[in-house]
Amino acid sequence: MPIRLFHNPRCSKSREALALLRERGVEPDVVEYLKQPPTAAELDALLKQLDLEPCQLMRKGEAVYKGLGLDDPALTRGALIAAMVENPILIERPIATDGTRAVVGRPPEKVLELL
Repeated sequence: MPIRLFHNPRCSKSREALALLRERGVEPDVVEYLKQPPTAAELDALLKQLDLEPCQLMRKGEAVYKGLGLDDPALTRGALIAAMVENPILIERPIATDGTRAVVGRPPEKVLELL
């Protein structure tokens, strides 16, 4: 499977990660996840590849995070994943995956671990 990059073109880190891959001759399958959010199943698979819990992949500074009360420890994994699917702005970016492994491109050079 080619590398898939969950990308936000307005994010400098995401743009840097994409440029790093392209500089190395890799043209990833770019998914603008704000326009095409991952499904709950796709997000669950990414979280497993990342070895993260949903709360660890959330952008806690987003207004919607506070507005939805997503810091409630009683919320289930499924509820947090559903919140990210409905509000993809909550998903940390960029995320690169090769289908079996995934990394969050923070810093952007982390995406090179998949090469």
